[in-house]
Amino acid sequence: MLFQPVPEISLYLAWAAAVVPLAAFGVILVFLRRLPGVAAGTSVAAAAVSLICAVCLLVRHLGMDAPLQSSVTWMASGDFEIAVGVLLDSLSLVMLVIVTCIAFLVQVYSLGYMAGDPGYGRYFGFMSLFAWAMAGLVLAPNILQIFIFWELVGLSSYLLIGFWYEKFSATRAGKKAFIMTRAGDTLFFWGWLILLVSGGTLHIFELNSGAHGLSSAMTTASALLVFGGIIGKSAQFPLMTWLPDAMEGPTPVSALLHSATMVAAGVFLLGRLFPFFSQSDTAMTVCMAVGTVSMLLSATMAMVSRDIKQVWAYSTISQLGFMIMALGAGGYAAGIFHLTTHAGFKALLFLCAGVLIHVHETNDMFVIARAGGRRMKTAMICMTAGALALAGIWPFSGFFSKEAIMGALAAADNPVWLFCGLAGVFLTAYYTFRLIFIILFPRSAATGGPGDRHGSVPANAAMYAVLVILAVITLAAGFFAQGFQDFISIHSGHAKDGHTAFWAHIASPVLAVAGIFAAWMQFGRSASDQVGFAEKIGPVGRLFARRWYLDHVYAWITDRVLDRGIAEGARRAENRMIEGALAMITGWVVFCGRMAAGWHRAMIQPKLMVAFAVMFGLTLILMVV
Repeated sequence: MLFQPVPEISLYLAWAAAVVPLAAFGVILVFLRRLPGVAAGTSVAAAAVSLICAVCLLVRHLGMDAPLQSSVTWMASGDFEIAVGVLLDSLSLVMLVIVTCIAFLVQVYSLGYMAGDPGYGRYFGFMSLFAWAMAGLVLAPNILQIFIFWELVGLSSYLLIGFWYEKFSATRAGKKAFIMTRAGDTLFFWGWLILLVSGGTLHIFELNSGAHGLSSAMTTASALLVFGGIIGKSAQFPLMTWLPDAMEGPTPVSALLHSATMVAAGVFLLGRLFPFFSQSDTAMTVCMAVGTVSMLLSATMAMVSRDIKQVWAYSTISQLGFMIMALGAGGYAAGIFHLTTHAGFKALLFLCAGVLIHVHETNDMFVIARAGGRRMKTAMICMTAGALALAGIWPFSGFFSKEAIMGALAAADNPVWLFCGLAGVFLTAYYTFRLIFIILFPRSAATGGPGDRHGSVPANAAMYAVLVILAVITLAAGFFAQGFQDFISIHSGHAKDGHTAFWAHIASPVLAVAGIFAAWMQFGRSASDQVGFAEKIGPVGRLFARRWYLDHVYAWITDRVLDRGIAEGARRAENRMIEGALAMITGWVVFCGRMAAGWHRAMIQPKLMVAFAVMFGLTLILMVV
């Protein structure tokens, strides 16, 4: 037997963790939209209940020997059936705690950040919908159930990214995110259809155990198609440009999207199907290649951006690339551990940025610096802690997870992956502390500019309390690395985590320090002009600032292929075939109508001739008879 039944109390806890946010969403949507304070309290209370249930589940099953599953038949056809239910293993338990914890903290932070917003109640309703979708996704025992909640996560992100729908840029960003992720989801849809039709199963345990009966070619094809969905959801190359634009939503939404939900769902799916992907060396190599390209390209984009939220957005793409690289190299525990630590310090970085934006009313890091951003000591100290974790500096959590990833890449057969990873470590430290040094060492005083909030409102105690909690988590989480990796590896299948050459573990922190030093030389010291080396080389700076012209490529494809090609061809076909056929039919109808009208209008002699002929004919017939 691949799994054990879920104990009754654990089943109740799992359902409560998932369903309570849904109930909160329904109550807010129907009854509480005009009572914003009550709506916010309901949403936060639901998030707290989900977090408590998730922690209780994790504590109850820390020592479990086999995964637990409970399901009921939803659809059946002959011998084939699709079930819905709950899957509890090390990955789902950890992810459920991450999702519910970040959702709760972000909602508490939002009590202050969103105060006074006209859509206050609607905002918390959407937050509850998001929490339910992610909880349902991580607990799903089969691909179809994952896909359903996968799409609900996409819907929730669309609603939250475009939350300030009065702004054209926000609605455009929401549509861009929705459309680009749908492109990946279409591939994901085809992938699980292949698994269903050719393999005859969508159950995760059967797929991971190799009991699906697919040939190696079909396994690779389905794995790559499913990975297409991961590329879209986790904003990997080439579907990566929607995520920086998604910063048009409120900053707490950005923290939620980038830390534990939405983009993390792609890496979670890769981890969930890790043994299945491991059955195809080609699929694993493609994962590593896409993760590497995404990591490096997004790091270069972050080097030249002035928007504080977009820098953290590019860093999210880069860190997700690291996770996918680690998983592609067989480093299951390393990739999932980095997903866990990243959730903490990335939420911290975004929420610290939110405090600065909330007060100074601008996203521009240079304007924030000149307006006195460094005087906000709590936010700056916490953001520096998050930056040290992101850069991979001991003793912060990012150091331990980055080291685990470098170990997994060093164990790969091709050393190119490790060298690319080390280059990414240097670039990450450089662009991270470029932002920190720009804010800490302003060059002149100035007033604020346009930001993602309207009206300067001081940050409140709840917002600062969340920052301190996340900073403590960021500092402490790394010391539980070994226990975490032992627990998460219990049901990992074909993982290859292990010890590697000592130099590989030394190179990473050395390069991180070198990246910080390079950032100090160009942005920190008093003699610096705060212009990076990429920006000093005009074409290179423009290449990075314009996102390697990826959006230009998409615009060209949309214009030439969709608008001038497919759309124009459809228009011509419609004109010639559909409208042409309709014109011909209507022409014959008009002609016949005019002919009939002519017989009844001013044509007396022909009518008399016809009448005489008819009567003469009838007379002859009667005479003969």
